[in-house]
Amino acid sequence: MAEHYLGIDTGGTFTDFVYLHQGNIVTFKTLSTPEAPERAIVQGISALGLDQLCKEGALSIVHGTTVATNAALESRGVKTAYITNEGLADVLAIGRQNRSKLFDLSPKKATLSLRPEATFEVPARRGPKGEIRKPLLEPDLRALIAAVDAYHPTAVAINLLYSFLSPDDENKISDCLGPSYFVSRSSEVLPEMGEYERGVATYLNASLGPLIEQYLIQLAEHTAPSSLAVMQSSGVTLDAEQAASQAIRLLLSGPAGGIIGAQTLLNRSQLMTFDMGGTSTDVGLIDGELTIATSMKINDIPIAIPAIDIKTIGAGGGSIAFIDDGGLLQVGPDSAGANPGPACYDLGGSKATVTDANVLLGRLPIHRPLAGGLRLSHTAAAKSVGALAEQLGLSLLDTALGIVRLANEKMTEALRLISVQKGIDPKGFALCCFGGAGGLHLCDLADNLEIERAIVPSEAGVFSALGMLAARPGRELSMAFAAGTTEVTRTELNQGFERLIASGSSALGAEGVRPERVQKTLDLRYQGQTHALGVTFKGTLASAKKDFVSLHKKRYGHSLSSHIEVVTLRVRLEAQSLLSHSSAIPKGATKTEDFAASSADGIQPGLREIPWRDRAKLTLGECYSGPLIVSDEHTSIWVKPGWTIESASSGILELRRATVSPSLSESPHGSNSTGSV
Repeated sequence: MAEHYLGIDTGGTFTDFVYLHQGNIVTFKTLSTPEAPERAIVQGISALGLDQLCKEGALSIVHGTTVATNAALESRGVKTAYITNEGLADVLAIGRQNRSKLFDLSPKKATLSLRPEATFEVPARRGPKGEIRKPLLEPDLRALIAAVDAYHPTAVAINLLYSFLSPDDENKISDCLGPSYFVSRSSEVLPEMGEYERGVATYLNASLGPLIEQYLIQLAEHTAPSSLAVMQSSGVTLDAEQAASQAIRLLLSGPAGGIIGAQTLLNRSQLMTFDMGGTSTDVGLIDGELTIATSMKINDIPIAIPAIDIKTIGAGGGSIAFIDDGGLLQVGPDSAGANPGPACYDLGGSKATVTDANVLLGRLPIHRPLAGGLRLSHTAAAKSVGALAEQLGLSLLDTALGIVRLANEKMTEALRLISVQKGIDPKGFALCCFGGAGGLHLCDLADNLEIERAIVPSEAGVFSALGMLAARPGRELSMAFAAGTTEVTRTELNQGFERLIASGSSALGAEGVRPERVQKTLDLRYQGQTHALGVTFKGTLASAKKDFVSLHKKRYGHSLSSHIEVVTLRVRLEAQSLLSHSSAIPKGATKTEDFAASSADGIQPGLREIPWRDRAKLTLGECYSGPLIVSDEHTSIWVKPGWTIESASSGILELRRATVSPSLSESPHGSNSTGSV
């Protein structure tokens, strides 16, 4: 088994690395290369001195990638043909009739609109029990293949009615297409009810698969023969060789690492997390157990693939501030990214960002470099924010405060979505931040949610990369029942679960691991309902139905006398992880620089300076009061007036609210200072 482990998190602005060997870690951060993400990874491996280990096959790499995410967000998939039953070519364009805004008189619905020439219909048909209503004949099959060949696609998505009950027709079509195309079958991608959801998942899997395949081939050229695994949206890892065929499961690959790290390494039962990087912020919640949803959304399109319940918003350090047509200040979702980046990077960017605002407020150490030796320019930040200040008729400082406040409100709203709107009071939770920019907003968000405690984990700036190493290799599999099924014998249930477990165990065995933990779930619903609720399977259908009734009443406030249908069987298999909370977070081997709390270049004398402290030099167990900035190699924490910070023995920083904190409209330094930047 490998003794050298490397976690990699590729973000929109920075690519983070955590190298683990014999209980010690070394961290590294470099600017991302979005046009060729593997380039930043190769640079990082070389900078860490791991090239030789890669060549020897001694390095075990776990990677969180944004390739699938960005391609889906920007609709950059390859040319894809969509094959379905006769009369159903428009299903993906029609979608569901759900409306996010009930009273909007001109609603706009997000759907996958395919060009007519990209859709192909077959006259074959199966019924709701999987029985043949109209067979797939050889002449029809030959005509279909000829039409697809004439279209010249790169990938093909096959989605036939009731394929989750009988995949034979999809298999016949796939076999005839040959190796010329990247083929995705709905019976393999998502063997569940719902022709629309199944079609969306299958189409996206086909259109994104070749991109993932090409990216991983390019990356493997530099890392082989060392092992390479990829984080899935559900928080378990997948061997890179299998990742291309399951590209749809990688849409939350990067964000999943941080929350898995929080669950595994922090050993806290009630946590709200937010991961603020340069491009976006991802928020999640741990209430005893991590919530694994059975669907997610990208561009408001539902994707019925298991994923950690994470909300992502366009509010990161690089989010661009601008004045809208109504003359109001706005922030995001557009980001300056890694190139040219925020104006303060002095790499050619001129638009004001959240990072520029924090520089002007004195919350970022411009006298110590960021990743790759990048030094921040106060002058460039002032110029970018100053252009907005002039249009708004505000001071530079007030404009910077406004930018930060708007970013905070966006993140607060996202945190409310995963807590308050689900009936969970955030006051009983601790707020945990990670990501390079998270610590600068931690106290403000805690105040907005009336949370009394906050924590910053060790290696917070690269915590998602560390979380990659805490993740478990695993698989999530499902098996659907015919519509209207209300009774299933214990033998049938056990046989179904055993088939899924055997399939998942075989896939994990190909990676050289075996499942250590198995979770069984049943999706149930009242007859007549569209959506199902998942309950843990405890051995009998009767107990599952009882749990369903209780969950339905808790979720929706009522129960029904209708029959309860069995919709889907699910299993989640997890192998052993590299890290666990019992082993604690390894201590970092990289040393931070000593620096003096000297006056930052460009700050006018009238503005009182915020005290600075090096995280490594905090006395264990001693409380420090805000206002204060605490910095380490990869992140800074803004301790507001009315808050205290303490370094715990576990390496975690504990923040507590001591008194009612001043609002953002007051001086950012908690004093009577009236100077402006």
